[in-house]
Amino acid sequence: MGSNRLSRRNFLKLVGGAGLFGTGILAAGCSGKTAGGKGWIPSQYEGTGNWQAQVKGRIAIASSNVSIERNDSKCILCGQCIEVCKKVMSVYGSYELPLKKDIPCVNCGQCSLWCPTGAITEKNNITDVVKVLEDQNKYVIVQTAPATKVALGEEFGMEPGSIVEGKQVAALRALGFDAVLDTCFSADLTIMEEAAEVLYRLKNVQNTLPQFTSCCPGWVKFCEYYYPDLLEHMSSCKSPQQMLGAVAKTYYATKMGINPANIVSVAIMPCTAKKAEAKRSEMNASGKEIGNEHMMDVDLVLTTRELARLIKLKQIDMTNLDNQEYDSILGESTGAGKIFGVTGGVTEAAVRTLYYYATKKTPPASLLNWQEVRGLKGVKEATVDVPGFGTVKVAVCHGLKNARVILKQVREKKSPWQFIEFMACPGGCIGGGGQPKSAVPPTDDVRTARIASLYKMDAQQSKKRLSYQNDEINTLYKEFFQEPLSEKAEHLLHTHYQDKSNLFTAKKDL
Repeated sequence: MGSNRLSRRNFLKLVGGAGLFGTGILAAGCSGKTAGGKGWIPSQYEGTGNWQAQVKGRIAIASSNVSIERNDSKCILCGQCIEVCKKVMSVYGSYELPLKKDIPCVNCGQCSLWCPTGAITEKNNITDVVKVLEDQNKYVIVQTAPATKVALGEEFGMEPGSIVEGKQVAALRALGFDAVLDTCFSADLTIMEEAAEVLYRLKNVQNTLPQFTSCCPGWVKFCEYYYPDLLEHMSSCKSPQQMLGAVAKTYYATKMGINPANIVSVAIMPCTAKKAEAKRSEMNASGKEIGNEHMMDVDLVLTTRELARLIKLKQIDMTNLDNQEYDSILGESTGAGKIFGVTGGVTEAAVRTLYYYATKKTPPASLLNWQEVRGLKGVKEATVDVPGFGTVKVAVCHGLKNARVILKQVREKKSPWQFIEFMACPGGCIGGGGQPKSAVPPTDDVRTARIASLYKMDAQQSKKRLSYQNDEINTLYKEFFQEPLSEKAEHLLHTHYQDKSNLFTAKKDL
């Protein structure tokens, strides 16, 4: 019987080739519209698709990919993964065949968001997390990214953008984590280092301006792949996820009297690329610090979707939990740390602190509501007058196809900017590949709701809105790092990225 069974994919190939479903009903989820038709592909990404309605193909996913995987039995060859990988990320079709080594992938996971059948998902690490939580010999810490705080609720029937920060903390404690820490804390830490780096470059190294942001691992890998000649512009700052991981197994471990070898560091992220970032060979600064290079700064990463599944698995009633606060030492954050999760948020947060570094004065109110860098326009530009430095010009882009527009100007020495923020995913981290699939494909309505909530948390719920006002950050520098860009900070909080263009042959006409 098994040999005569007709798989779903083969059935679709058969009827597609016969033209039996010319209206595309199967591919479009029984909507009666052609897959790729109006309303299926967001208009801001070049309108409708141009593949045939029945069978359009799919992207290739390597078995070694640590961020995403595919269940072939669910794949209907609808081509949505190709649409986003090519038209939004500009990765699919950007390399020559045959491949040299591996399938180029920036690990962004947008294909998993666009997949209508759930065939493409993040690499599942739920079992790994459950295992360490059950190990009484391990001290398991967890950090939560800002974008998860305004998206997790959607998995439990709440409206897009619902703020569930306190409920998420409570749920993580109920799951058995020993400490619940805030990635917004290390976003503030990132700003302290990144703003200091910009200031240093403005004063000393004009030839490496503009400075690129480095907190998005999908963007970093994209630059390593396609623009390695521009890596000198990349900030050496690690991402907030990795900074917190390094600090947790050094400073925090000492303060708490815990053997860092017994700490398991878990991160809850909106991003599938964070899984790959945590496994990068250079992300072991804390291990080097104690003489164990095999110890990584972050051990396991769960997406927002995975955390929701884990909460449901343990039958925790998320919606009825009382709000709880993060643990201290690595749990305080400012509004600047919270807006890291939106496109333009890193720039706004960094310039707030850059202004203070340069002038020793509180930044003007306009920089606490910097409209020029906000919103979903693909490429945004803004200027700010910094006393002592004159006009500083910034650019912000999200979606890697948009990044190519800016990078072309930088490569041709036509860039007017001193600071450029890049985020791989549309909308920034709030639209990350590990976020809830509240619309398939994702829509600007959902992105806008999440963005509005993070700005609300900055403006209305945060007692402090400037990273340098974070008391726990100031204590960390006083007791451990001394100052931004110190030797110890360079060792634990900074790194340098690598030319990976030799792994494949990029097409030259892009």
